[in-house]
Amino acid sequence: MFHSRITRRCLASFLLAALTALTITGLLLLHYFHAYTMQKEQDALMLNAQIIEQTLAAQGRSGSHELTSLLQQLSDNTGLRITVLNVDGTVLMDTSEPAAKLDNHFHRQEIQQALTHEYGTAIRYSNTLGENRMYVAIPVYADGQLVRIIRTSNSLAAAEASYQTLRQALIAAILLSAVIAFLLAVWLAKRQVAPLQRLRQDAAIIAHGDYGHRINWRSGDEFDQLIQTINLLTGNLSCRIAEASAEAEKFALVLEQMDNAVMLIDSRGQIIEANRQAQELFQLKDQPLKRHSIHLLGSAGLSETAQRVSRTQCPETITYQRESGQAAHTSHTFTIFLTPFPGQDTAQILAVFHDISLLQEINERQAEFISNAAHELSTPLTAISGFAETLATQDFQQPELTHHFAQVIYEQAQRMNRLIQDLLQLARLETLSHSQELSLTPVSVQPAIRSVLSQLSPCFQEKKQTVLFPSAKDDPQNDLQIAAVPELFRQIIRNLLENANKYTPADGKIHIFLEASPQCITIRIADNGIGIAPEHLPRIFDRFYRVDKARARSTGGNGIGLSLVRYLTELFHGSIQVESTIGQGTTFSLQFPHFTSQA
Repeated sequence: MFHSRITRRCLASFLLAALTALTITGLLLLHYFHAYTMQKEQDALMLNAQIIEQTLAAQGRSGSHELTSLLQQLSDNTGLRITVLNVDGTVLMDTSEPAAKLDNHFHRQEIQQALTHEYGTAIRYSNTLGENRMYVAIPVYADGQLVRIIRTSNSLAAAEASYQTLRQALIAAILLSAVIAFLLAVWLAKRQVAPLQRLRQDAAIIAHGDYGHRINWRSGDEFDQLIQTINLLTGNLSCRIAEASAEAEKFALVLEQMDNAVMLIDSRGQIIEANRQAQELFQLKDQPLKRHSIHLLGSAGLSETAQRVSRTQCPETITYQRESGQAAHTSHTFTIFLTPFPGQDTAQILAVFHDISLLQEINERQAEFISNAAHELSTPLTAISGFAETLATQDFQQPELTHHFAQVIYEQAQRMNRLIQDLLQLARLETLSHSQELSLTPVSVQPAIRSVLSQLSPCFQEKKQTVLFPSAKDDPQNDLQIAAVPELFRQIIRNLLENANKYTPADGKIHIFLEASPQCITIRIADNGIGIAPEHLPRIFDRFYRVDKARARSTGGNGIGLSLVRYLTELFHGSIQVESTIGQGTTFSLQFPHFTSQA
């Protein structure tokens, strides 16, 4: 209990107050008793002196021997020492010592006071009797003249003994009172400190994170208001912490799920924090972050910008390109926003990486699309313009040449018309898909394929190509259906078979496979044509993209067919893959879900 500072302070305060009060009270009592005793003794001596004066006055002219006997008798009866002095201080008579042996008392304090006042008093040690005595002297007048001085004195031994006894009793009482006060102080201190100890224990529980803890006891005094305040403070703190935790979790969830990479960098360029996207993108996930530096990103511009932002405390934005190690000839382009991060370390920098690779690729492809479209349109227009000008100058004088020029103009016009029609069809399909006005119906796969084969049969016969597709009698998959638009589904098959016809040499073979699984229907169209190089495969479905532009123009291709095929396939909830080997051929695989009544 006494290990508590507040307990020791309370105990010391109580004891100091009690002992101070007791001491002051004892001193006042001793002073009052001493003053009262001395006053009583003085009054008694004065009264006796006055009685002696009256007695001497009554004796008149009695002889000296008779007066001496009378004074000695009075002294014996009262225990007083009686001295009669002349005006000059000479001792005329003394009941304790012969007058002749005594010195002149003129300069004694009580004598001096009696000469000028009604009486004189003094307390001093008597060398004659060897004790402290009180002296009272009164002047005696006769006919208005001072004739003698009568002095009485008494021993103070009894009064001093009483004073000493009282002082000892008071000291004992003070000591006893101090013990009682100490015990009372201990009890009071314990009573006052106990609520504080309980409050400290409850506060420690709250400080260790148990914000649901409440103080339920009551003391019946001002501590109750403190308890209510602490409970209210704890409740408010719990709500604030819950709100802050919810906001922190929300922020952490957003930070972890966002597509942008985010890093926190210190003044030395060390990566302090990084979200999931940054860890995956820059391979930081399985290693302690503080071992990494932004220098590992391989951009001196990024390091210099981070140092400049840390120095100037002004945000900056830069563009950064990073080669990807996961695939050849691929890279990521980022717009990096760097800004000072508020915190204990003012040199910390927040870096947000916005991946604009897709946007940049879209812009590049859009520019390429516009360039290709303009080129594809300008080629037939140039041919038409040139041959028309030639016809105008020839004035139709050579029928065979005129017929040839007209045929070329017609073919180029048709080529331009097909290009425009394909672009219009793509635009129309995109409009229909976005407005969800496209109505899908069940389409039988095998009859649709046979219908296209029948239409393209002259093209295959012209190049003496063999198309292998099971007949309706031999094919067990004759009743397979998908959800599509019949005309557009046949367009998919037609475009793929036309490509196979164009890029498969004479006497080549084209295989059509139809397979079904519980999940989907697969259509594979394989040829043994010239094949496609691996670097071209990712882009063959882009609009106007052609592997061999010269060969495509000679065959009448415009780079729209495969783009239309992929778009229509995805429109019917399907997918398309391509596999190809140079000099061995190409295989396109289409996968569609089975038709259901909910499709």
